[in-house]
Amino acid sequence: MKRVYRYIVMLLTTVILLSAAVPAALASGTSTEGSKKVIILGTSAEFPPYEFHKTINGKDEIVGFDIEIAKAIAKDMGAELQIQDMGFDSLLAALQSKRIDLIISGMTPTEERRKSIDFSDPYYRATQSIVVRKEDQDKFKTMKDLENAKIGVQKGSIQEEIGQGIPGSKLTSIDKIPDIIMQLQTDRVDAAIMEDTVAKAYIDDEIVFAPAVPDDAVSDAAIGIRKGDTELLNSVNQTLARLKSEGKIDQMVQDASNLSAGKMKEKSSNIFSVFWEYRSYYAKGVGYTLLLSALSVFFGFIIGLIICLFRMSNVSVLRWLASAYVEILRGTPMLVQLMIIHYGIALSTGINFTPIESGIITLSINSSAYLAEIFRAGVQGVEKGQMEAARSLGMNRGTAMRHIILPQALKAVLPAIGNEFVTIIKESSIVSVIGMAEIMYQASVVKNITYMSFSPFLIAAALYFIMTFILSKLLGVWERKLRASDHR
Repeated sequence: MKRVYRYIVMLLTTVILLSAAVPAALASGTSTEGSKKVIILGTSAEFPPYEFHKTINGKDEIVGFDIEIAKAIAKDMGAELQIQDMGFDSLLAALQSKRIDLIISGMTPTEERRKSIDFSDPYYRATQSIVVRKEDQDKFKTMKDLENAKIGVQKGSIQEEIGQGIPGSKLTSIDKIPDIIMQLQTDRVDAAIMEDTVAKAYIDDEIVFAPAVPDDAVSDAAIGIRKGDTELLNSVNQTLARLKSEGKIDQMVQDASNLSAGKMKEKSSNIFSVFWEYRSYYAKGVGYTLLLSALSVFFGFIIGLIICLFRMSNVSVLRWLASAYVEILRGTPMLVQLMIIHYGIALSTGINFTPIESGIITLSINSSAYLAEIFRAGVQGVEKGQMEAARSLGMNRGTAMRHIILPQALKAVLPAIGNEFVTIIKESSIVSVIGMAEIMYQASVVKNITYMSFSPFLIAAALYFIMTFILSKLLGVWERKLRASDHR
């Protein structure tokens, strides 16, 4: 048992060190100094030239004319700008839950959206377009030709509304523009609807504009602001009026378009060169994945053990609560649990967890439900005579459980516990949907920068495999050491 305790202390020490060191080493964005006001911008940075990732001086930065407008707004307010990158369909929830102060992401101020948030004066007018494969260009000369076609659109966008108005259309709604282009390239959709300003970044010898033009072709872009925040709304409108009068927005659009056009399509690059060039992105992702997994493993282990003891308690209320906990968490998808913890709690209680906090809580409680059942199986697998012998020696039930039953149970179920730990590392990828910069998030960033749809995710798969393989081997060593006494 001393050896077991030593391993637990080592694990706890590692968790504490990771908690302290990794965020400091990998923290992105700016810090608040003194009492300086901070403006938090929410955006979906895969929308060139509005906003997109770009490697500048070896560092990943979010750039685009939306970002330049946001910088001007912050400067006029004497505030510091912080940027949060997330899925487009998560922006409204993030604004309503006060995680961000404003949305600048080429968002069209539709009447439906105005029910939830306020909008600034329009700052840019774009034209909707139809994008197709070159060989299909002549098939879609009018919008009528798109009837009954498979169409790719961005989830929660004005393009999705346009697609819904096409008779018989089969929509594929996806969160990110590069993934829509990938659907088009792989023949999963016949056409895609997107703004011409954005589509130009993806037009090449294979992807082209179709002659068809949507009926509601022209759309405005405006800045989303939380309802009732009139002070911020007035400040934003004042800055937009100044930028328009000075002709700076047109210049920002041109500069961002030129920067976007400079993004190289490295289709000829091999996977090793891609990994080496963007190694800093993946290193950051590995750091956050390890932090998420280590903390989730630790807390999941503790919570799972407590739930297991509750399920085996003589108190009926504790047994009922533990059973309900296990059944609810095992019976609902982890993505739903993540959305409830990250957005639902914020909207209902005002408690805002950071993405990493939401990720740790979700992974911990989800894993604890499975670990509780694993522990229960291990405890029930120990012969009842062990407890009776311990009680006959004068031990109470708690002491016997701690010193006699649990050590044997944990040793018996160690392989199953190891499998759950490996699962946590892989399932940590789900946290990327709320903007957590772990491996999958970084792979998406690299994909958006390079326009390569395969290599970035193959690299991510290799990194996940390396981490889980090493963990499996370490758990195997630990298991053999714990079982060494069985052969004495």
